[in-house]
Amino acid sequence: MTERRSAFRPCIDLHGGQVKQIVGGTLSDINPNNLKTNFVSQKPPAEFARLYKDNFLEGGHVIKLGPGNDEAAKEALAAWPGGLQIGGGITDKNATEWLNAGASKVIVTSYLFPDSKFSLAKLEAISSTVGKDKLVVDVSCRRKGEKWFVAVNKWQDLTEMEICQESLDLLSNYCSEFLVHAADVEGLCQGIDEALVTKLGEWCRIPVTYAGGAKDVSDLDLVDRLSHGRVDLTYGSSLDIFGGSLVKFDDLVESSNSARRHS
Repeated sequence: MTERRSAFRPCIDLHGGQVKQIVGGTLSDINPNNLKTNFVSQKPPAEFARLYKDNFLEGGHVIKLGPGNDEAAKEALAAWPGGLQIGGGITDKNATEWLNAGASKVIVTSYLFPDSKFSLAKLEAISSTVGKDKLVVDVSCRRKGEKWFVAVNKWQDLTEMEICQESLDLLSNYCSEFLVHAADVEGLCQGIDEALVTKLGEWCRIPVTYAGGAKDVSDLDLVDRLSHGRVDLTYGSSLDIFGGSLVKFDDLVESSNSARRHS
């Protein structure tokens, strides 16, 4: 049997109701003026959703960064029912509503970490509500020394949960996928966190998508090699559809589809 190959997973990041690409480490409730934005689209979210649908790019995600994004998110989901995951402010109380709005899966982070402390009870609650197969746990992180720790609340607050074999094994009992934004390199277009991608390939027993720093079409092959095909890759600010000059969307789709045909 041919081994699995890493694939391109698209994204729609929403901030203030618009599709944007931002530098992840600059999101702040305390100092909102520090926000660094790489791109603000004049196109509606639904247009990106249709583009992904037309190119058969399944497993992408819509992320609501802060308030004022619900209408825009529902627009995107309606353009491709069952084709996109949704994250940002998801709880056990509203998760079913988002699935009914057309999300393929719900992505949860901050809800699991009240006061930045992990709650197994909350994970059990939302997994029970929507079902393990409909739940993605976002373990987006920041590096601390040679380790990575989950960061919540738009990546502003570091938790005590280290990303390691033990924690990922625990979480994978309740979800069907992981999403990992490397917040320290998100939006910088200066390269992926190769050490993190390598470890995710070693540690993850379920599908995982990595986002942060991708700057060349060849990064998809790099992630494939480092993770042995176990980690998929999201591109953001480097893509031409998000105002970037480093990666052409059509080239990336062709590269990803070619890898898929050989897997």
